[in-house]
Amino acid sequence: MSVICSGANKAAGNNLYIKGAAEKIIERCSFLRLATGATVALTPKAKADLIEKAEEMAVRPLRVLGLAVKEAASLGPLNSYNGEQSHSAHKLLLDPEKFAAIESNMVLVGLVGIKDPARPEVKPAIKNCKLAGVRVIMITGDNKATAEAIAHEIGIFEPGEDISRKSFTGHEFFNDYNEQEQKDLLMEDGGGRVFSRTEPRDKQQLVKLLRGEGEVPAMTGDGVNDAPALKQAAIGVAMGIAGTEVAKEASDMILADDNFATIVSAIEEGRSIYSNMKAFIRYLISSNIGEVASIFLTASLGLPEGLIPVQLLWVNLVTDGPPATALGFNPPDADIMKKPPRNKDDSLISGWVFFRYMVIGLYVGFATVGVFVYWFVWYDHAGDGHPLVTYGELSNWGKCNTTTWENIGTGPAWTTYEGGKYAGAKACEYFTKGKLPASTLSLSVLVTIEMFNALNALSEDGSLLQMPPWCNPWLLLAMAVSFVLHFVILYVPFLASIFSIVPHTYEDWKLVFYFSFPVILIDEVLKFVGRCLNARELAQRINEMEQLHEGTHAHISLHKKTK
Repeated sequence: MSVICSGANKAAGNNLYIKGAAEKIIERCSFLRLATGATVALTPKAKADLIEKAEEMAVRPLRVLGLAVKEAASLGPLNSYNGEQSHSAHKLLLDPEKFAAIESNMVLVGLVGIKDPARPEVKPAIKNCKLAGVRVIMITGDNKATAEAIAHEIGIFEPGEDISRKSFTGHEFFNDYNEQEQKDLLMEDGGGRVFSRTEPRDKQQLVKLLRGEGEVPAMTGDGVNDAPALKQAAIGVAMGIAGTEVAKEASDMILADDNFATIVSAIEEGRSIYSNMKAFIRYLISSNIGEVASIFLTASLGLPEGLIPVQLLWVNLVTDGPPATALGFNPPDADIMKKPPRNKDDSLISGWVFFRYMVIGLYVGFATVGVFVYWFVWYDHAGDGHPLVTYGELSNWGKCNTTTWENIGTGPAWTTYEGGKYAGAKACEYFTKGKLPASTLSLSVLVTIEMFNALNALSEDGSLLQMPPWCNPWLLLAMAVSFVLHFVILYVPFLASIFSIVPHTYEDWKLVFYFSFPVILIDEVLKFVGRCLNARELAQRINEMEQLHEGTHAHISLHKKTK
């Protein structure tokens, strides 16, 4: 950046004041201003010493600027330039190709080191990115040494890591390597990268290369020169405070606090939303598989119909609705940022997830049918005096006749449920009109299992001991609403007659709990297996990183020995 200024004595003419990258400024200077005020020629050795000093400052890390001046006597037409278009020097300033000539034979005034410390939250955020499988690539206009020092400071590079194939200047990367080599260098080992002294087109080209390799790059920037790269990226993120309007317009998202850690929090939030969507699907699919399984088992085993259509509709439309909606408010899993990112073409339901759906769904079906069978065959402590039959008699209920079914009786008994007792109808109607308590048990088990299944859906792999039910109070409220609705149709006689159900006794509710609660235990086992699979994958990723670092140290040692 150069500025033309007139001094206090305007008759003496203008001076040109210049600041910029230290090595570029030193390269264009021919003179050196000493501390005494004297101006001496800048020898090649002095230039080398100054560049070495700038590099020493850069690795501290300091952002190093060179400061120079070109005084009136050397400015030519610019000596008297006053900003008016009619001035002969005005056309000179409209031609960028002339700038290098203007900014030459300057007097070097000094070097300035600016400390721009990273925010304390950046290093932990980058560590979380690495655990989450998110690559961090720094693209900066800073000196290479400064950029590398900052990258080590904030954790993009590990101490002792070989960065010979991970840190480049923009000119070096795009001029010394062909396109295929550039892609190989970008994708090699999948770690962080640093690009220094980059130009706007370099940023855009890097984003283009990443997208060409199937990556999903998110680009952050604040300046006008970042706009092309922001537009090119899959997700452009502009700075809300320091960002220019052009950068904001080109981006997809705007950071309100200009904080890198906020981007990491956004990644966590995005994963949480996706996880909650999966929880919603997991809950509804496993529950619906259970309903289908119960109907299929009833038909295949030749049993009386346990659930009638109006009861299934009630469960699907009313009882399932509040918990399914409340699952959208689940907090993120504790290990959500330790899981690798999903590929954009990953299926929503993997083989393992589908297996879990089937296991839970099949148990829902077995429990719903099982409690129905249990009432007829083994439930002798019900308190209503209903007779027990064998499983063979139950599964062959369609062949019932009053002369052979001695367990039920041959007279008018045990078929119509009135006032808590059975009385007054034909014996074979025991399996149809007399099944109301058994059918009610099936409905209550289905409702209760689905409430427990909603608790299972709080986390895909996290145990209820890690994420207890009260971490989502909306889900507890939704479950309470569902149970209240179920109690209403159970204990309001008018509604009970519409749904063909009868009130439960205390013993009945105990039975409902015994058949329903195992769904939590089964899913806890499945979650444990899921955690083991995730831990193995994470350990494999960490092991690969450690092997990379060991290889790096070995490479450094070998290099030292060779030297």
